[in-house]
Amino acid sequence: MKTEFLQMSWNKRLVQFAINGGAFGLLLFLTQFFLDREALSLKSILFQSVFFGAFMTLVFPYLFGKFAVSLGNNINPDLDLNEEIESLGPANLFRGKEAVGGKLFLTNEKLIFKSHKLNIRTGQTDIPYEAIRDIQERKTAKLIDNGLHIITIDGSEYNFVVDNRDTWIEKIQGKLNL
Repeated sequence: MKTEFLQMSWNKRLVQFAINGGAFGLLLFLTQFFLDREALSLKSILFQSVFFGAFMTLVFPYLFGKFAVSLGNNINPDLDLNEEIESLGPANLFRGKEAVGGKLFLTNEKLIFKSHKLNIRTGQTDIPYEAIRDIQERKTAKLIDNGLHIITIDGSEYNFVVDNRDTWIEKIQGKLNL
């Protein structure tokens, strides 16, 4: 049983640093410009942008990762007798407009989503493999290729956000009798 977390390469970190720092610096400059306040020096704006970019790219993900791992370690699904977890990973399940955070579990009998305690809507969602009619790729916010769309025989639809979407689709399709 292995948890698969998304690891960010240094190239992606540099791009994220530039986006975070550049956007912050631009917003800081525009705020100063349009509010007719005493202008900050270019040096000050540049320093704040670099500091913000570094914090949001290195420190915040590290702290959030530590918090998320400790929160995620407390998520254990209610399993049936003789049911075994084969794979698991962090996921979000859209319940209405809320993206509920938790873990997705692939067992020998069904797909299980169990939320963590910090959500408004908590609980466990079980999707037996024999109830799944179709599984499709989807884009989160119409931009990011990390979504799963599962349609059941009774017409229920489940939208997940996962890391390694293609791996999840392959594993779930391996359990289906399509």
